[in-house]
Amino acid sequence: MVIRQFLRWVGSARVAEREAAAAALARAFVDHQLPFEDRCEAEAALTLLLDDPSPKVRAALADALSMSRYAPPQIIAALASDQKEVAAPVLVRSPLLTDADLIDRVAASDGPIQSLIAGRASVSMSLAAAIAEVGELEACVVLARNGGADIASLSFRRMAERHGHQAALRETLLNDRRLPGDCRHMLLVKLGEALKTSPLVIALMGQARAERVTREACQRASLTLLDKTARGEHAALIEHLRLRGELTASFLIRAIAHGKVDFFGSVLMALTGQSEERVRAILASGRDVAVTALFRSAGLVETLHAVFLRALKVWREVATGKRVAGAQEVTWLMLGEVNAAPGQSGPSERDRETAALIKAIHLEVLRENARSHALAIAAA
Repeated sequence: MVIRQFLRWVGSARVAEREAAAAALARAFVDHQLPFEDRCEAEAALTLLLDDPSPKVRAALADALSMSRYAPPQIIAALASDQKEVAAPVLVRSPLLTDADLIDRVAASDGPIQSLIAGRASVSMSLAAAIAEVGELEACVVLARNGGADIASLSFRRMAERHGHQAALRETLLNDRRLPGDCRHMLLVKLGEALKTSPLVIALMGQARAERVTREACQRASLTLLDKTARGEHAALIEHLRLRGELTASFLIRAIAHGKVDFFGSVLMALTGQSEERVRAILASGRDVAVTALFRSAGLVETLHAVFLRALKVWREVATGKRVAGAQEVTWLMLGEVNAAPGQSGPSERDRETAALIKAIHLEVLRENARSHALAIAAA
């Protein structure tokens, strides 16, 4: 009887009255305040309110039903497809919306609606994948910032590929510990591309120098990236570098000069197809002939074998506690291998390019060490 009176009254009531009544009826329904015989009539009345011309009434209905598992599913589905102001509470909170429902809504909606879904307290891996694949920038940023989202490595890659040139997403992803190493490198490359095409950078440096400086900066950043990349992710990062044409001899020289022996070993495994145990054993304690054979099997240029071997021997001694050394000492000794250290006669024509690279790395390390020393003195 009460529901029938409500239905007769609602047609002539003002918006504010309908809004309050819709919220009250919805709360009574989900809180089981109505007698059993009245619940069917109440559900019919709530369904009728979906046709109310005022979004305020429908929004009140959505807010009251949004967190309940007992809300009528057909009403939740209709509210989720309504305009943003009405759909928001349901899209953000309703436990009745399945992944399939939410994925369909992501595919059919624009950024603001996608962002609401991406901000749900819990986002499954499949829903995160859908947002990463078709979501607009703002939705991907919300997803990346959502600690309750289960994001697969592939989804991180898709967001980086699609929106990595945008600073907002790039910064968010780089601050996420879950981000795979190859994605971090991809974002660093995109940052470098943005810098070298910047009108300001080109005006200050010129096109050629801007490209060289950003390329070297990306290589240095990539080395820092290795410290944040777990050994289990090395294979994906190596494949990413290889496909981009960045797994070069110069990059490997930088890596071994800075003591990235684990990563260097992973590269050798990828290039030779040999087992991890064998490669690690050769690098740790293998004789020179075994190490150079490994280099040869990996396709490393013969002229670089002595440089790699010299650095490797120093890092072995550091690892076993027989020596205290860093990149500054290692690069100095590498220069000696190509006859380019001060006091030597100078590199051959064949080694000139390698010597120039090692010297540049050596000078970078000297500068960084001096800067760190000065900061330590200032802080004392």
